[in-house]
Amino acid sequence: MIKKENLDKTSAWPFVEAKKMLRERKSIIEKKGKITLQTGYGPSGLPHIGTFGEVARTSMIVNALKHLTDVPAEIITFSDDMDGLRKVPDNVPNKEILEKNLHKPLTQVPDPFNKYKSFGEHNNEKLKSFLNDFNFKYDFKSSTNLYKSGFFNSTLKIILENYDQIMNIILPTLGKERQKTYSPFLPICPDTNHVLEIPVKEINKEKSEIVFDNGGKDLACSILDGHCKLQWKVDWAMRWYALDVDFEMYGKDLIESAILSTKIINLIGKKNPAGFAYELFLDEKGEKISKSKGNGITIEQWLDYASPESLSLYMYQNPKRAKKLYNEIVPKAVDEYLELIEKAKTQDELQLLMNPVWHVHNGKVPREKMIMSFSMLLNLVETSNAENKELLWKFVKKYKEDISEKEQPIFDDLVRYAIKYFNDVIKTKKKYKTPDQKEKKALEALIKTLDECNDKMSPEDIQTLIYSTGKDNGYSENLRDWFRLIYEVVFGDENGPRMGFFISFFGVKETKDLIISRIK
Repeated sequence: MIKKENLDKTSAWPFVEAKKMLRERKSIIEKKGKITLQTGYGPSGLPHIGTFGEVARTSMIVNALKHLTDVPAEIITFSDDMDGLRKVPDNVPNKEILEKNLHKPLTQVPDPFNKYKSFGEHNNEKLKSFLNDFNFKYDFKSSTNLYKSGFFNSTLKIILENYDQIMNIILPTLGKERQKTYSPFLPICPDTNHVLEIPVKEINKEKSEIVFDNGGKDLACSILDGHCKLQWKVDWAMRWYALDVDFEMYGKDLIESAILSTKIINLIGKKNPAGFAYELFLDEKGEKISKSKGNGITIEQWLDYASPESLSLYMYQNPKRAKKLYNEIVPKAVDEYLELIEKAKTQDELQLLMNPVWHVHNGKVPREKMIMSFSMLLNLVETSNAENKELLWKFVKKYKEDISEKEQPIFDDLVRYAIKYFNDVIKTKKKYKTPDQKEKKALEALIKTLDECNDKMSPEDIQTLIYSTGKDNGYSENLRDWFRLIYEVVFGDENGPRMGFFISFFGVKETKDLIISRIK
C-alpha cells in the first residue's frame, strides 16, 4: 500500500491526469460506480505504433487510479469501423480490391490480405493481437456492431432532437461550399453501400428519419439500426454520451475536434470527459506517422528488436513532446529502460512513483542485476561475430562465469534482440574509418598501452590508461575526438561503449587483436 502523502506529492503524469479526472467527474463517477476510459482507432489502415501508445498510456492512468480509488476502472478500445474507406493505403497488397470498394464502410470492404471477412475486421484483429501481446486489459467495441445492434439508437434520437443546435455549432467552422452539403448524419446508400456525404432536405423526428438529396433524387433513411452513421465530430460526442466516457486522450491534431465534440455533448445533456492532448508521433523525416503511409517503425519491428516494456517506456516519457519513431531510436530506449531499473533498486517510495519503469511494470519493477547496456551488447555481437543466441551467451559467460540464462531473463531476451537488431539495422550501415598516419600512430600507441594491461585490471584503471594514451598522442585538448577515432575505426560508428568496461569484458588480447585488424 502506497502512503497517501506520497500519492499526494507525486507529479508523475498518470497520477496527475487520474487525480484531475477524479476531481472533475467526482459526482458522476460516484453515481455510476465505475470509471470508463476510452481509446479510439480508425481501422482505415494497419494499426500503427501511435495507436498502441494511446492504449499503453491510458493503461498507465488506470494503474494510477487503482492506488487512488476503489472504484473499478475499464478501458474501452473503440474502432470506428463503420467509417467509409476514403483512400487506399500504401502498405497493403491487392490494392485493386480496395479501389473497387472505396466509400463503403470498412466492415464491408473485402480484406486484401484474404484472412478475414473485411478490411475493417482484419485491422481490428491485428490491433487486438498487439494489445493482447502486451497483456492490456480492455473492452473492444466495434462501431458497426453498436450502430447495427441498436445500442446507439436512443442517443441518435437525442442527436436528431438537437439537430438545429448541432448544426449551429458545426457550420461556423466550415467553408461556405462545405456548409451547403454538410449533414451530421451520413446515410448508407441501399444501392451501393457507400457512406454518403450528401445534404439533408428534411428531417422527421417522430419517425427518426431523414430525407437526403441524393443527386436530385430523394433518399429517405432511418437514422437507427446502422442505416446512418454520424460525421466524426458528432459521432465522437455521441460515443462519449452513450458509453458514459470519463476520460479520453487524443493527438494534438484533434484538439479542435475535441472542443466541438465537447460543445455537442454538453448541449445534449452530459458533461464532457476529462481530456489529455498528446503530441504526435513522427517518422525519421519528422513527418506525422500515418496508417495509410505505413511510415515510421512498426509495432512488429520494435518487438523484433526490443522488449514490449522498452516500447511502453518510450510511450510513457514526455507525452506532450513530439516523438520520432524509427529503427535507430530503439537502442537508446532500451538502455534508458535498463538504467531506470537500476535506479529503482535504491529509490524510496516517492522516487519510485516518479520512475517511469514503475508505471511500465504497474508498480512491480524487476530486480534483475543488469550485466551491460544494450549498446554494449550490440558492440559484442559485432566484435564476437556471434550469429546466434547460444554462441553469444557462451562468449558472455567466458567473462561472466557466475551468470545463467534462467537468472537473467531480461538479459537473455536482450541477447536475442541484439543479434536481430545488429543484422537488420546496423550491419548494412557500418562505415569503418581508415585512419591517416597521425591517427594510426595514436592507435598503435593504444595497442602498446594494452600490452601493459591484463584481464584482472578494473575497467576504471583501463579507462584511465586510455585517457593518458590519448593525451600523450595529440588529443589532450579534446579527448572526445580521441574516443570518436577509436569508435569509428573499431566499431564503424561515432559513438561506442565505455572502452574500459568493453575491454574488461571483451578481453585485453581480443581487443588488441581487433584494433590491429582494423588498422592494417
